[in-house]
Amino acid sequence: MNLIDRQVFSTTALRDNIPKNTFSPKRFGMVGKVVIAGGGPGDEGLLTLKCIEVIGSADVIIYDRLIPKSALRYARPGTELIYAGKEPGKHAMEEDEIIRIMIREASNGRLVLRLHGGDAFLFGRGFEECIAVLSVGIPCEVIPGVTSAIAAPETYLIPPVLRGISSSVAIVTGMEDPRKGRAFVNFRELAKAVNTIIILMGASRINEIARELIEGGIDPGTYVAIITRAYMEDSKVMITTVSKLTTGQINVENPSVIVVGDVVREGLKAMKKAGINFESNT
Repeated sequence: MNLIDRQVFSTTALRDNIPKNTFSPKRFGMVGKVVIAGGGPGDEGLLTLKCIEVIGSADVIIYDRLIPKSALRYARPGTELIYAGKEPGKHAMEEDEIIRIMIREASNGRLVLRLHGGDAFLFGRGFEECIAVLSVGIPCEVIPGVTSAIAAPETYLIPPVLRGISSSVAIVTGMEDPRKGRAFVNFRELAKAVNTIIILMGASRINEIARELIEGGIDPGTYVAIITRAYMEDSKVMITTVSKLTTGQINVENPSVIVVGDVVREGLKAMKKAGINFESNT
């Protein structure tokens, strides 16, 4: 029987078989190092092996709100854990402070892990943090993570693309930084540019977004899936339409992944066959 058969994909067993201190700064002959990693969509089982490895080697871990607390059990005793969670209107720590801590600790010879939810470079601040660290001469490594933009829909059997139905997908943010002075996401143009639209952080603007999609020519009857708190105990999915979202009568909570396109209709068929519970407002 091989290792995987014996361990039945046990996360704990996988952890125990990962080489220790692979990421130690001393191994690389470095004073210190920053690793920026994606911690996945909230399910400990979707942490990558490389991410678990560096959690177990880090001296300091700065982690986000959607990181499952159980993931931190891989850390060594004595590892400094710093919460830097952000949610609309409430930040445990400002970005400048996060960067300052990363640079300070790495400059003192420590291995610093900046642990983001999802993937650090997809609507996170991972790239900005990486550039800030590199700019002062500190080595930085990036570990990709599983994004909720793909994982959440697939949990409910909704494919991002599907042969004969959708051959293109756009992953966009619904909440842009007002300091930019203009919106980079033009939903009117996007309505006809791709087959599937996946919106992150769009709960507060979904009525406006739906109106813009209709103005751009999308069929008002196009199905929409709203997946809320994916991978949490109270995870749920609602199936509705673009036109229904314009009424303001549908409450979309944070955090939600919103999928727009005909793939949702196909996913709904699969959910029914699989006996998956869903709310419907079509």
